[in-house]
Amino acid sequence: MSLYIIEEVVSTNIMKLKLPTTMRIHLVVNVSQIVRYRELIVEQRVVILKPAEADREKKWKVEKVLNKQKVRGVIKYLVQWKRFTAEHDI
Repeated sequence: MSLYIIEEVVSTNIMKLKLPTTMRIHLVVNVSQIVRYRELIVEQRVVILKPAEADREKKWKVEKVLNKQKVRGVIKYLVQWKRFTAEHDI
């Protein structure tokens, strides 16, 4: 298992990460984007739900809209899906 570490503290809320060169992301990030990795508990099951199929199309139901923002003229929504956990919110 390889560890990705904080290479430098640029300011109180900005960190520079040391990442593999294969990861094509910016190395300098806000601290709000950094979270500690938590291993799964031995008894914990990961359940990936399949979408319900209706009329040969995959459909998911939105439980609620969490946020809305305009990015380059396009409105994007952060939604919480029914029967999914918060890690599936997109």
